[in-house]
Amino acid sequence: MAELQQVLELLKKLDTRQEELAAQVESLKSSSSKCSCGQSHSHPNPSTYPIHLAGSTPSSPSTPAAGTETIPCPPLPASPRSNSGGVEALRISRGSFTSLLPSALNNLGLGTSPPSNSNGTSTPYGNLSLEAASHGAGAPGPLSPSDDKDKDKKKGYPNRVVLTTYPSQAGINPVPINWGAGPTARERGPVVCSRIKQNLLIRNSIGAHSGSYSIYRALSIAMGQLRPDWRPDLTNTHPPFVLPPTEGWFGNKIVSFDPWGAMSQEIWAKEYADGLDVRPTISQTKAHIKIEELDVLARKGEFPVDGDIVIKSPELAAFPGVDQGIEVNTYKAAVDPVWYLPGVAARLGIDESILRRALFEDTGGMYPELLTRPDIKIFLPPIGGMTIYIMGDPAKLQDPNVEITCRPHDSCSGSDVFGSDICTCRPYLIFGISEAIKCAQRGGVGVIVYFQKEGRALGEVTKYMVYNRRKRGGDSAAEYFNNTEVVAGVKDARHQALMPDVLHFLGIKKITNLISMSNMKYDAIVGSGIEVINRYEIPEELIPADGRVEIDAKIQSGYFSKKELTDEKVKATKGRDWGE
Repeated sequence: MAELQQVLELLKKLDTRQEELAAQVESLKSSSSKCSCGQSHSHPNPSTYPIHLAGSTPSSPSTPAAGTETIPCPPLPASPRSNSGGVEALRISRGSFTSLLPSALNNLGLGTSPPSNSNGTSTPYGNLSLEAASHGAGAPGPLSPSDDKDKDKKKGYPNRVVLTTYPSQAGINPVPINWGAGPTARERGPVVCSRIKQNLLIRNSIGAHSGSYSIYRALSIAMGQLRPDWRPDLTNTHPPFVLPPTEGWFGNKIVSFDPWGAMSQEIWAKEYADGLDVRPTISQTKAHIKIEELDVLARKGEFPVDGDIVIKSPELAAFPGVDQGIEVNTYKAAVDPVWYLPGVAARLGIDESILRRALFEDTGGMYPELLTRPDIKIFLPPIGGMTIYIMGDPAKLQDPNVEITCRPHDSCSGSDVFGSDICTCRPYLIFGISEAIKCAQRGGVGVIVYFQKEGRALGEVTKYMVYNRRKRGGDSAAEYFNNTEVVAGVKDARHQALMPDVLHFLGIKKITNLISMSNMKYDAIVGSGIEVINRYEIPEELIPADGRVEIDAKIQSGYFSKKELTDEKVKATKGRDWGE
């Protein structure tokens, strides 16, 4: 902590210097007139700051010297500045946000009422209509037609760059949040990570929404396709089914995402309308899934077409009279990561300050507030989240007397999508889905959780390098994990201690059938207080020939299996050569 304090003090000194420079810039505003672009501005003219080339002599700031660049002034931002500050009313009562932002609302011409659509109806979640959005609206500030593309690219961000903030800095007053509190989200508080306008001073979270996809949002902004202060119109985006709060939502059972994340549209509708940029981090919907192997299993009679869980696929016009198989009726939810740093650190058995420093250093210093804002405990990391697929009635998940079949599955695009035979990921996933369907048809609930952790969370580039090393070295089960460790430094980076959070989110207290051989997943689930009755390994007939190396190596390392392996057998298990 002493080292962290030194870094904090150094950054404070740098920020003080930045404040002094900003004050000098402000003092120059009144003396600026017309710049080289011929426009009148109230901000300093960049062309009065010559860039001196080697051997040139500095000249008067008012006249660019020979050998200097003339930098044209950009247009002023269209959005008006408004007073910023903390949400004291929300701090006291979790009440109205309206009274705290009168100037922003008046600039919008909204008063204290939510804006309306072009047809006169109110937008329930307090944003502008989609018609207005098409003209660049959707956030605090006036409409800005986007016909001048070059002009749009130059505006939106303030002239001053805010690299970081500090707890004691003037104006800093984060919206209070008490992770794990209840019984409602109003007691817990909203997750606010936005830097849009007044939210910068009241944000209580580090990072950005949408995980790794926040980078693509930045590209859209840089290209002038999206306003930096854009906020979504959340009308009609609320879930079509309910996953009600369970006892797992309170306390420290869930520390890797926000269990209230699917309800933001309803819980914080008024605050969002008034400018508090709190957004959903979970989205729930309904869908049919269709996979070729499930068609085959249905035709074999593994499960019936009941018209409820399993539905007959409609005929395709291009193939009249051809049986198109079946579809599975599912409820699903996409979950973005929201980390409660003290809880994550405790779950991993490390100190919070060490976690913060590692996250700062190994993201290339992307998030300095991990070090400068120890008062902020929430972090939205730039990683993938998970998708939950539910077969059967989601309301039954909380009933410990209901049969539940669950497959927690870590992503593998090579096998899951393209059918690579070097591992067992796709066949094991299909087996899990099939068993989930059967469980739902017996009156239980089937759950598939698909985690975005490609290549054991080491990434696909690392995974393919390991493949190359394996194939050039004989590809034996005995060297399976060693080949990964010498390339990646670790055998596995999935850190399954965080995995059971999603099961507590669903209210699961007992898993009747766990479709997983992983000892790490099993230990994490049981260690979190969830009972497991039966465990199922992948059936022998589903293991691809080249995937035998993976399975035998995992069984030898402690994965669940009824199969017994000797050291000699493991050494004898070989994968195919590239030429085969």
